[in-house]
Amino acid sequence: MSNYKHILLAADYSLHNDYVAEKAKSLAEHYQAKLSIIHVLDNIAMPDTNYGAVIPLNEDSNYDLLEAEKNKLRELGNRLGVDEDNQWLVWGVPKEEIVEIATQQQIDLIVVGSHGRHGLALLLGSTVNSILHHTPCDVLAVRLLDK
Repeated sequence: MSNYKHILLAADYSLHNDYVAEKAKSLAEHYQAKLSIIHVLDNIAMPDTNYGAVIPLNEDSNYDLLEAEKNKLRELGNRLGVDEDNQWLVWGVPKEEIVEIATQQQIDLIVVGSHGRHGLALLLGSTVNSILHHTPCDVLAVRLLDK
């Protein structure tokens, strides 16, 4: 196994997020590597107008959801000791954005949770599978068991 220098945690805020985060933190400590975090927003609806995407600013708006996501990322970063300069909250397709950040930041290990789906889900591909085949670095898929 390589002596990793920069590890990227792909956080999804699922029920298993803390488990995956602790694995990433433990690896970073073991290798004395820098730890970074990415969370990709891919499911907040953005109304489209002639002038581009618009965020409605009411009490239950996407803006509030975005702020909540930023706060979750900051809290996770604080808990793991990750500097805000190494925390990314981006909009897009998770597999593409994770690979993009990994390439830009010269990440040498991506840590991501995986449910290890079988059958149809496996044939259609998964975020983890796509990251594995398109990133220039190692990928650790932390197996998640539904309880």
